[in-house]
Amino acid sequence: MIDPPHQHPVLSDERLAELFANLADAVIIADPEGSIIYWNASATRLFGWSHEDALGQSLDIIIPERLRARHNKGYAKVMITGHTDYGTKLLEVPAVHKDGSGLSIAFTVSLIAKPGQAAPLAIVAVLRDETARWLERRAMKTELAALKRTTHEEAD
Repeated sequence: MIDPPHQHPVLSDERLAELFANLADAVIIADPEGSIIYWNASATRLFGWSHEDALGQSLDIIIPERLRARHNKGYAKVMITGHTDYGTKLLEVPAVHKDGSGLSIAFTVSLIAKPGQAAPLAIVAVLRDETARWLERRAMKTELAALKRTTHEEAD
């Protein structure tokens, strides 16, 4: 039988903290109000905000302005109910870099809660940059639409 992760000596709190800090994916943890309480080096590479500048800020720093109201409404609901569909589903959404440029990111989340308590203490997001793949898919869709138009015009 394998020890639960929190009891296995290889998975000490310090080693898990080091793992989070060194992941290639960005890891962001926010409190119930949406303030950033953890920001790893990959989050800095992805979004341009330093660890020091991101801590304490609202998640709004990475959410495009046009999507903030919708995000905040969903976030508040998750923090009340303790339920999210994005723990098992990959979500792909637009994001914004510190310099204002747009990104496409993919992420999953996990809620941190006390046993028996519905309302989470925090939410962890593991994110990665999908901008290049999103641009490739958009280019392929544009090319396919052009081919369909050409084929349709030739058939007429």
